[in-house]
Amino acid sequence: ALCINVQCSDLLETLSLIFCGADVNCSTGMANCPSPESLASAHSQPLQAELIKHNLNTELPQLQVEADMDLKHYPPPPCVSYEGYLFKTASMGRAVAERKVKEEFSRRWCMLNDGIFNYYEHDKSTNPNGTLKASEIVCLAVDAPEKHGYDFTFELYSESERIYLFGTDDPDTHKEWVKCIAKTFIPTTAEPLLRLNFERIGRLKCKDGLNLQKSKVGWFALAGSTLHVYLENSKGEEIHLRKLNELSIQQDNEVLVLVEKGRTLYIEGERKLDFAGWCGAIQAAAGSGGDTLSQQQLTDTDIPVIVLSCIDYITQCGMTSEGIYRKSGVNSRVAALCDRFRRDARSLRLKEGEHQVDDVSNTLKRFFRELEEGLFTSEYAYSWLTITALQDENKKISDYKALLDRLPRVNKATLQALINHLYCVQRFSELNQMNLHNLAIVFGPTLFQTDGKDYAAGRAIEDLIEHYTVDEQQLNRQLEEIKAIIQMREKCNTKFPSRPRFEGDGHFICTVYLEELKDTSEQHVKIPGSMTAAELAYEVLDRRNIPVKDKDYWSCWEVCEEIERPLHYQERVLPILHSAGNESHLLIKKQPAMDAMITYLATKVDVSKHGMMKFREERSILGLGLSTGNFHDRFFILNVTSLRMYKDVRSNRAERDWVVKNLKIYLGIKKKLRPPTCWGLTVVYESKKQEKSERQQWYLCCETQSEMREWYATFLSIQNDGNLWPQDGVQQNRVSRVLPDTRHGNVSLIPLRGSENEMRNSVAAFSQDALAVSQSANH
Repeated sequence: ALCINVQCSDLLETLSLIFCGADVNCSTGMANCPSPESLASAHSQPLQAELIKHNLNTELPQLQVEADMDLKHYPPPPCVSYEGYLFKTASMGRAVAERKVKEEFSRRWCMLNDGIFNYYEHDKSTNPNGTLKASEIVCLAVDAPEKHGYDFTFELYSESERIYLFGTDDPDTHKEWVKCIAKTFIPTTAEPLLRLNFERIGRLKCKDGLNLQKSKVGWFALAGSTLHVYLENSKGEEIHLRKLNELSIQQDNEVLVLVEKGRTLYIEGERKLDFAGWCGAIQAAAGSGGDTLSQQQLTDTDIPVIVLSCIDYITQCGMTSEGIYRKSGVNSRVAALCDRFRRDARSLRLKEGEHQVDDVSNTLKRFFRELEEGLFTSEYAYSWLTITALQDENKKISDYKALLDRLPRVNKATLQALINHLYCVQRFSELNQMNLHNLAIVFGPTLFQTDGKDYAAGRAIEDLIEHYTVDEQQLNRQLEEIKAIIQMREKCNTKFPSRPRFEGDGHFICTVYLEELKDTSEQHVKIPGSMTAAELAYEVLDRRNIPVKDKDYWSCWEVCEEIERPLHYQERVLPILHSAGNESHLLIKKQPAMDAMITYLATKVDVSKHGMMKFREERSILGLGLSTGNFHDRFFILNVTSLRMYKDVRSNRAERDWVVKNLKIYLGIKKKLRPPTCWGLTVVYESKKQEKSERQQWYLCCETQSEMREWYATFLSIQNDGNLWPQDGVQQNRVSRVLPDTRHGNVSLIPLRGSENEMRNSVAAFSQDALAVSQSANH
């Protein structure tokens, strides 16, 4: 450390090192500068040399070492001093999009010393053409070889939003410059990043799920498909980009959101230029990186997303399709699907009606056939085939297990998922005509990438399916789920039409809960297009034989995590199902505050309401875009047409103005937003302007429960023209519904098992036809 420091002008650090016991008589290991004193003189540091000279006879403190202590030698870090010729373009204020030819580069003598990077006209020049301090460098990007005219280039991003592009044809020189420059601006706390073979390294501001109120400075390095992160006062972390659940750019391209299992990281765009570079690099690294299994976008269980997506789709929609995996799809559609999966498998959702079963099954087969190295790997594929000739079944199974354990982790997980799926397919061979032998004929040559002239490959697949073993309880649960889906389809004669779905055309199977979100309270209900919330509530109550007493305000609630909304008794259910999010559920329970709200509204002279409430916008969820993420006092006026917000009671001009009919009011606010009181409302505003949907969300907090109830009652009264609840009760107003016979006509059912929203998303967007509704009601 002393040898390194005497080369710069920091006398205090040298003095500190001497006081701590640094040996001023040590050898530098360099023939031309054998001592620290001569090293300081060689680097034009006379004061450093004088300080070393005056301390040559100082008695050094001795380190007392216990006999059993195992000392290890830690070599000093490489000297952050380097010089030589590089080729440089003019600095740029925008990203380098086009290829720079050699003629655009100029030869410059570059010197890195004492945390300052200078470049000169030539090595004899005394005045630099330009200077870049280490503290000004925010990012270093290493370009792919031959991206520009010079084979090896790198880019430096500065605080002042400039890019400096340097190049050379010598890979060793390039590597040394990258290492030295990175070391000048990466702090010692993030020093392990320097040992990576990174493509991009630098600092960014970010927030994680533990603290969304304050930004942290993080040091990031992108190496392959892994993002290495060192945050303030924390150890290093790795984010496997191909395993992300979600990757998106939000807040007008100012926030990069990375969602992985159990955690969300928000990277902020403090500087547009280097942030854009990081976004592009991370998105590219998160996509499929090649044709091997390990280079695909993966799930948490190390299975490629394309494989799991196709298997899930076939399980939901193709288990009864005759000749599944044997029939050919339309080649152009299969090629298009393969291309979309290859570009970004995570963003593609297979939808029935939009995607055909045979196209999806052929996409899966083509993926395995075109896989580089194959599923069984080129190293072991022949060994798998030779085992098929063994007569001893026990020996054969033992050898198969040994080869399975030798497969790479991703290959093994993928093979297990595929064999599990094929086992389930052949269990329903009486419906799909694909027994064990037929599947082996199809998948043998596909998975082993052979010409299929002999049956060795088919025999191997047949053996794997036949001897497939898994937890019996788990397998039985799988088979029962598939049976339930098939039975629903057969019972309702279900086929998803390719034309648009209208209200009178079909029904929807939905899981509804009674009073609490538990498996024991589940009810699977058929939802016609015209069914209201009251009709759904009382159908569930009838099934459970629950009597309804006077002033029992049973309602259907839309529940989304910590917030909930009682549907108006005349509100249609089906549009709610189509617009609900992934965490939403329908729950039948009583409205305990309905009687108090009706009493309050009966005493009101004026339908409007005004008063103070605490306000916070949606973007404060991330704590982004605002100086603070707190609630602020605002004065509100609610009338029959609009909700207006003023800075205070004395203000004459409204800060915001919303149409009341476009508002959805939810009871409650998520706890992570830290509302000042527990009496809050979540407000969602939806409108459509020039064919473009607009959605906003914000939060209102009241001081008391009664105050919140009054605001909520006023909202509902205005939105429903005073009709909160029928005067003679819902039971007396229930419509006697005669559902059409599902065994005739073209009624369509959507069976829901597991993730309801995945199936919702697979249906064409709901379109309400008032005429069709009235006609069906008249019948």
